[in-house]
Amino acid sequence: MSGTHSPEAVKKLLENMQSDLRALSLECKKKFPPVKEAAESGIIKVKTIAARNTEILAALKENSSEVVQPFLMGCGTKEPKITQLCLAAIQRLMSHEVVSETAAGSIINMLWQLMENSLEELKLLQTVLVLLTTNTVVHDEALSKAIVLCLRLHFTKDNITNNTAAATVRQVVTVVFERMVAEDERHRDIIEQPALIQANSNRRSVSTLRPCAKDAYMLFQDLCQLVNADAPYWLIGMIEMTRTFGLELLESVLNDFPQVFLQHQEFSFLLKERVCPLVIKLFSPNIKFRQGSNTSSSPAPVEKPYFPICMRLLRVVSVLIKQFYSLLVTECEIFLSLLVKFLDADKPQWLRAVAVESIHRLCVQPQLLRSFCQSYDMKQHSTKVFRDIVNALGSFIQSLFLVPPTGNPATTNQAGNNNAAGTVSAPANSGMLGIGGGVTLLPAFEYRGTWIPILTITVQGSAKATYLEMLDKVEPPTIPEGYAMSVAFHCLLDLVRGITSMIEGELGETETECQTSSEAASSATQSSGQQELQSTSDQVDKETVNRAVWEEMVNACWCGLLAALSLLLDASTDETATENILKAELTMAALCGRLGLVTSRDAFITAICKGSLPPHYALTVLNTTTAATLSNKSYSIQGQSVTMISPSSESHQQVVAVGQPLAVQPQGTVMLTSKNIQCMRTLLNLAHCHGAVLGTSWQLVLATLQHLVWILGLKPSSGGALKPGRAVEGPSTVLTTAVMTDLPVISNILSRLFESSQYLDDVSLHHLINALCSLSLEAMDMAYGNNKEPSLFAVAKLLETGLVNMHRIEILWRPLTGHLLEVCQHPNSRMREWGAEALTSLIKAALTFNHDPPLSQNQRLQLLLLNPLKEMSSINHPDIRLKQLECVLQILQSQGDSLGPGWPLVLGVMGAIRNDQGESLIRTAFQCLQLVVTDFLPTMPCTCLQIVVDVAGSFGLHNQELNISLTSIGLLWNISDYFFQRGETIEKELNKEEAAQQKQAKEKGLVLNRPFHPAPPFDCLWLCLYAKLGELCVDPRPAVRKSAGQTLFSTIGAHGTLLQHSTWHTVIWKVLFHLLDRVRESSTTADKEKIESGGGNILIHHSRDTAEKQWAETWVLTLAGVARIFNTRRYLLQPLGDFSRAWDVLLDHIQSAALSKNNEVSLAALKSFQEILQIVSPVRDSEKPETLPAVNVPVPVLIGSISGPGLSRPFVRTDSIGERLGRYSSSEPPVVTDELEDLNLWWAAWNTWYRIGSESTKPPVTFDKLTFIPSQPFLTALIQIFPALYQHIKTGFNMDDLQKLGVILHSAVSVPISSDASPFILPSYTEAVLTSLQEAVLTALDVLQKAICVGPENMQIMYPAIFDQLLAFVEFSCKPPQYGQLETKHIANAKYNQIQLFAPAEWVALNYVPFAERSLEEVVDLYQKTACHKAVVNEKVLQNIIKTLRVPLSLKYSCPSESTWKLAVSSLLKVLSIGLPVARQHASSGKFDSMWPELANTFEDFLFTKSIPPDNLSIQEFQRNESIDVEVVQLISTEILPYANFIPKEFVGQIMTMLNKGSIHSQSSSFTEAEIDIRLREEFSKMCFETLLQFSFSNKVTTPQEGYISRMALSVLLKRSQDVLHRYIEDERLGGKCPLPRQQVTEIIFVLKAVSTLIDSLKKTQPENVDGNTWAQVIALYPTLVECITCSSSEVCSALKEALVPFKDFMQPPASKVENGDS
Repeated sequence: MSGTHSPEAVKKLLENMQSDLRALSLECKKKFPPVKEAAESGIIKVKTIAARNTEILAALKENSSEVVQPFLMGCGTKEPKITQLCLAAIQRLMSHEVVSETAAGSIINMLWQLMENSLEELKLLQTVLVLLTTNTVVHDEALSKAIVLCLRLHFTKDNITNNTAAATVRQVVTVVFERMVAEDERHRDIIEQPALIQANSNRRSVSTLRPCAKDAYMLFQDLCQLVNADAPYWLIGMIEMTRTFGLELLESVLNDFPQVFLQHQEFSFLLKERVCPLVIKLFSPNIKFRQGSNTSSSPAPVEKPYFPICMRLLRVVSVLIKQFYSLLVTECEIFLSLLVKFLDADKPQWLRAVAVESIHRLCVQPQLLRSFCQSYDMKQHSTKVFRDIVNALGSFIQSLFLVPPTGNPATTNQAGNNNAAGTVSAPANSGMLGIGGGVTLLPAFEYRGTWIPILTITVQGSAKATYLEMLDKVEPPTIPEGYAMSVAFHCLLDLVRGITSMIEGELGETETECQTSSEAASSATQSSGQQELQSTSDQVDKETVNRAVWEEMVNACWCGLLAALSLLLDASTDETATENILKAELTMAALCGRLGLVTSRDAFITAICKGSLPPHYALTVLNTTTAATLSNKSYSIQGQSVTMISPSSESHQQVVAVGQPLAVQPQGTVMLTSKNIQCMRTLLNLAHCHGAVLGTSWQLVLATLQHLVWILGLKPSSGGALKPGRAVEGPSTVLTTAVMTDLPVISNILSRLFESSQYLDDVSLHHLINALCSLSLEAMDMAYGNNKEPSLFAVAKLLETGLVNMHRIEILWRPLTGHLLEVCQHPNSRMREWGAEALTSLIKAALTFNHDPPLSQNQRLQLLLLNPLKEMSSINHPDIRLKQLECVLQILQSQGDSLGPGWPLVLGVMGAIRNDQGESLIRTAFQCLQLVVTDFLPTMPCTCLQIVVDVAGSFGLHNQELNISLTSIGLLWNISDYFFQRGETIEKELNKEEAAQQKQAKEKGLVLNRPFHPAPPFDCLWLCLYAKLGELCVDPRPAVRKSAGQTLFSTIGAHGTLLQHSTWHTVIWKVLFHLLDRVRESSTTADKEKIESGGGNILIHHSRDTAEKQWAETWVLTLAGVARIFNTRRYLLQPLGDFSRAWDVLLDHIQSAALSKNNEVSLAALKSFQEILQIVSPVRDSEKPETLPAVNVPVPVLIGSISGPGLSRPFVRTDSIGERLGRYSSSEPPVVTDELEDLNLWWAAWNTWYRIGSESTKPPVTFDKLTFIPSQPFLTALIQIFPALYQHIKTGFNMDDLQKLGVILHSAVSVPISSDASPFILPSYTEAVLTSLQEAVLTALDVLQKAICVGPENMQIMYPAIFDQLLAFVEFSCKPPQYGQLETKHIANAKYNQIQLFAPAEWVALNYVPFAERSLEEVVDLYQKTACHKAVVNEKVLQNIIKTLRVPLSLKYSCPSESTWKLAVSSLLKVLSIGLPVARQHASSGKFDSMWPELANTFEDFLFTKSIPPDNLSIQEFQRNESIDVEVVQLISTEILPYANFIPKEFVGQIMTMLNKGSIHSQSSSFTEAEIDIRLREEFSKMCFETLLQFSFSNKVTTPQEGYISRMALSVLLKRSQDVLHRYIEDERLGGKCPLPRQQVTEIIFVLKAVSTLIDSLKKTQPENVDGNTWAQVIALYPTLVECITCSSSEVCSALKEALVPFKDFMQPPASKVENGDS
């Protein structure tokens, strides 16, 4: 205004006024003189005012009525030119505000007249506007008149005027209200008591209002009246008024001046009482109208909805709701319900469009929506308005798909002139082009053939309407296809966006407030202030209220939203639209999640999940959840039934991937479209950003992702990330390049999704893991019973989740690993493999992770982490165990040094490998063990060493792979070596641990229970090692037993000295004897079946080709080992209390081994026997007296360099045994065993020896192929033990013992040899050699005999027994001993050639001849020494010798060996030469009486043997043999006959008869003629004759009887000769030419020879001894002899010649009797 008040402006105004007045007077000069005068006086008046007043403007205003008067008169002329001039002048005055109220009234009246005359209408409007806008002088009636004036001008015939008037009215109305607002501003500071307004106050009661307010009130009230077609109260003079214009004015007031209505109750009253009923009334045609029902037949035609009014009403409603909702709660409820109704399908398209636009305006105001929810939905008996709005939108969208919009059906392809977006809608079949991809399509929704384009309408979040702004249209506009859909679509999106951002904003605030308040509260508890607490509780209340609202809002809208969005998602063909829908679903899901509304959250997530999968994809998890309840059920909106449409299958999306469904029986393939992929990304996004609120719906999300991943063919790779993998089965996966490029991104997002799990809180993380586990369980169920590729999604993701949450692994470890362990047990190998992969990766990662505190300080965690590794041991699948072991190996390699308390678990895993679990497993486990033994023994707690021993031992027992067993034994040796080297430290640590445990046990009142208690812990460790090796010593495999045995005895040998003295007791009883027992048992029950070959090409030596033989080797090794320990550690064992008991047990083992039916074992047992016998007292030089083995034997300080298997370095004993002994002697002086105990040990040994001997040599009762007969080496060894043993027991050795010994010696010698062994043991027949057994037997007897010799008198009674024993052996020469009923073939049967090895008999008796002969020599020797001993005499030893010799002598040529009888003869001669004098000496005692007949018989049997000499006996041999006979006769003649008077008569008689017989009966029938002269034993005959004659005709004959005997003998002899000769001559004569039989010739020759011999003998004899008769008989033979001369045989002739020759001595000249008588 300053412009109009400046002096220049004032000056200008005055000038202008004067010029205006001048112009007026000029114009009116002619026609209107009064006007001219007025104008001129006006000029004077103006000048006067200007001159008089300083405040010119004020003065002008005071006098304005006068100043204006000329112009008003000018207007009255109705002359256009004058009128225009006047109006301009008036306007100038007005603009300078120099018009008073009165003047203004006059001006308005003048303008009214002009208006009624329709003059200068536009100028009028201009003037009114200037008048009202420049100042506030116009009031009340004047104002109303001005307004009516404008309104009337609005309804002229001229369009321009009308429009100008409309604009003016709008401005005027605004001015009126602006004045009121200004007035309020001025009075704001004055606090006034507002008068109370009664509820039913009259409309006239405006007295309380101020002037401007009153004007405004009156104006607004009349506007309502006018629109309602009632008469106005204030705007008097109105003629007509349109509703549309009225509504527009109402709307603009309500929209522009809401505070007026809100601050003034009078106005609020108007709103309630006038505006709302008006609107409702005007809406009625729209409500009643049904499209298609307006037929002529209806009784009362319904008023059709009128677009302009309807549209303006909706605008008013929008304003009312937006601005005055708080005032008009009930009314708004009605309005909103109406809006919802307008969306019905039976309303006209335009109506639905504008209704949607109105709703859109609401949807962008979340606070408003919130109020609806609070006011309606949350009240008990109220309409659920908010829910209805959302549902209405949903059903509206559905209806658009179901009913093609009328007026422009989809089929008529209209041109784009009515298409707001200006695009041409695609043809109906456009959907089909989608797959071709060649045509660029409009964004659109398409559903079951209904194609609806999507138009770009507004920027998101603002509701810019199209049809609500069409104020100029009277006819309803054509709504382009897709417009309503697009608006509705945006409504939904804005609704979601608004609600979620509002709620999340408030949630965020409350959360921060809560945090601050909780901090405040915590500080408040410390301070005494109560206010903070108060405020906290207020906040909590506020939050509860808020939360209730939020939940109600979500609950009210989610169903409808989901239904609509799902449908749109299904129908959408445009990526952006799809993106928006998905984003809406995602935000809703997240919001529901944050509010903890599970059902709705799951429903939204399910929708996204369904969108991700191909249509009709059978995924149970989606169909069973609550969300599914929506899909095919209908629910009602205000009684209307809305059916949710299930998704259509013929989606016109581009197919981007074809894959196999994840199902038990896949039926064909499924296709993924780009939309599916888009949904999948949304799903990933949801999980990634809102994982914390997903809770149980993780299950849905993950299940879906799993199926998608499967269809896309992503396979897990290391660390659990999914990578595109080749399809495993069938024609499975086909991917377009678009997806191929997408896949890495998707797999990346997938991984990031699980990486982000590290930011979830613990509860959410548990939800995630539970979901993965149950997914995995489903996958496992599906993979049962078929070998299809399983889905590994869940397992891979469990792994990934575990790996990223290592920092809090403890909270998820148990469920995670527990489930993976189940997976590991699955029958499907792929599944198991991944389970194990995941589990082992997790364990490795967990162990390497840098925990806080570190694992070394958090043993509990470490054990927790290792526990699943242990649990895997209970799974039987070898592939899983292999993974487990590989994991152990890696853990050892990376973490071996820091396992600490985890060692038992790790070792337990290795030890849990069972025998039946395959070679590769055992091998891997064993690798781990080797690593442990080589690298980690020093780092593990000593308490674990025992476990290592156990595990190593258990590998020894695995029978899958022999090398492993053997190597494990090597490991045990290495372990023992480690114990040895680290002995002291291990001992200390173990003792410390032991003390701690004992203390603990004591506190709990328990007893410590560990193996080998109460030995000290370090010794227990050794004992465990020994026990393990002991178990291996009885393994079924011979190689293992052998190796273990060697190792066991080596370790005990090498390291045994480390043990405490008392522990040896355990070693002996619990380890060694226990082992011996088991070996003995196994050996005795071992299988005798032949083992073919050791598999492969391994040949088994025949000495090991049965299990029994293999066990034999073990037995041998074990027994030898134990014996050696007894031997070398005697100084340690003897002081132990029960040494003698141990000795007995050992002897018992030796005995049972010696008696085992296996040559190898039995022989080895004897070797061990020998070994322990030597130790107990080494046999020292025989000169030294026997001393007891004292304990202080000198011991070498260095025990060589003992190298065990697998030990390359020799190790030197650090403490000498001597020191050890010293150590013992300090604590307990060694007990020197007394004589008695020592003797007891020896006698125990003797008893054992006797039992072994008697058992082993006792012949079995029956024989078959398998009968066991002890071997020669065994028997030899057995017998060889005796001499050594005897040295120690000889003092107590008595006849009984000798008897026992004899039995054994006899039996031993009788044992035959098996025919296959005989060539090695038997000497060839020609060598007269003794076997070593026989040597041993004789040695034993020799030792005894020598001992008797030097022993005391009382021992000599044993001589006869020894003779008996030896003589028994002598008998073997002719009669080999029988071994039970066993058939043996005797060597002698094969005459002089060698043995027939392949004779049928299995067993060969030994060649006993050399043995017998040797025994005979022994007899002779011994007899020579002992002939005179009393015992020898008394026991008739001589008689026994003779009796024994009689056998070979009588057999003579029938003896198995010729040497036998020769030796027998010579022995007899020797013995007799010694024995006969003794016999004669004792003649009177009668001790030898029975000997003589025996002797006589012996002579008889020998000299006249019944055996025939062999054919091949040479002449020389025969002569030699004859000379032996002669020797015997000579013995008789020199040793017996001369002493006839000391000899029994019968005996002498027998001798004489014998000699007699010898002189004649000496023929043998088997000689050839050539030899005949030799074979007749002439020498023998002669000798006999001579002896006979010598004694017959000796003058010493004492008794006539004797002479008679000899004479008798002679005559018999001669008589017999005579007979023989006679018979011969007779036969010869008869025979003629035929030669006589052989024996007859021989006989005659004998006779002839006897005759010649006889004659010779007679000649030699003293003549007086010869009886005359004899001579006569001799001579009487002569004629007979002569008669024989004719014989034809030359042999006979020559014998005859010899016989005749001696007769020459008888040929003397015959003497006279006188002579004779004289003589």
